[in-house]
Amino acid sequence: MPRRVFLFALLVAGLAWITWLATRPPQTLEGRNLKPDSMSTGFKSARLYFASSSGESLMIETREQLESQNFHDRVAALVAELEQGPEARGLRTLPRGTTVLHVYIDDRGLLTLDLSRPFRDGFRGGSAAEYLAIASLTRTLAANLPEVKRVMLVCGGQPIPTLGGHLPIDRPMDVTDLP
Repeated sequence: MPRRVFLFALLVAGLAWITWLATRPPQTLEGRNLKPDSMSTGFKSARLYFASSSGESLMIETREQLESQNFHDRVAALVAELEQGPEARGLRTLPRGTTVLHVYIDDRGLLTLDLSRPFRDGFRGGSAAEYLAIASLTRTLAANLPEVKRVMLVCGGQPIPTLGGHLPIDRPMDVTDLP
């Protein structure tokens, strides 16, 4: 008799567990610290602007990137690609170690981009290099993020008056102003 009661209790517990599994809501990635499987993520071509070999103009290099729905991740991926430098000919425009700390875009298309200190502290160059660094960054963002109309750069949470002393960047820059 005790054996039958035990088996019956085990059967009821098993059925209760199966019912619980069948009726609970499906688990999703929202609200959890899981990264999506790259096999289910698409790729998107990104247009990146680097300095030409001569250092006198910008050139376009296209790369495939994992597509992300998160705006911060899209901006960070573009900046990371610029920081790596061109794969073919051309010159690096962002100092090594430049990363995105924070990103904010308002309803008018003003992107406030907070970059790590190596962006400011690692810059070496004159007026042409300064122009190419800022133009490379703003053109890349505008070409790949159509919602971006203007860019405001800050570094470590602080406004940057200038990167190399030649170009004022302490106010929003219209992405169409840079030739």
